[in-house]
Amino acid sequence: MHKYTATVTWQRDNAVFSDNRYSRAHSWSFDGGARVPASSSPLSVPLPMSEAANVDPEEALVAATSSCHMLFFLSLAARRKLIVDSYTDAAEAVMEKNAEGKIAITRITLRPQIVFADGTQPEQAVLDELHHAAHEQCYIANSLKAEVVVEAV
Repeated sequence: MHKYTATVTWQRDNAVFSDNRYSRAHSWSFDGGARVPASSSPLSVPLPMSEAANVDPEEALVAATSSCHMLFFLSLAARRKLIVDSYTDAAEAVMEKNAEGKIAITRITLRPQIVFADGTQPEQAVLDELHHAAHEQCYIANSLKAEVVVEAV
């Protein structure tokens, strides 16, 4: 078993609060020292109560899913002696009502674009196999109820 921690910190900073117009800006701190400015999404809580420049939980979920898939993909490719030069994913999440009528992230689509070193571009069947294995091993995808789709380019 592994434990992962994050500290989420928010302060009112003298806002009225009871009028529901307080800032949703806050921070996420992690054990390695990283600090991420966070906020509600401006799509959920309008500006100026949200901070558009900060990462919102929905974006973080998409990024965590994409990152997890990528890390497993890179590991699997390395084991096969495939040399990956770059990996870019324009991941996207859809939030809508789910089957139970609750607002939820119902689908995450990963769109990885992978560049391999000259002469090491694998066949499409190998890429499909690597993406399938990465998806099966991804802890984040295994933790979600939302469908996670990989549309590898």
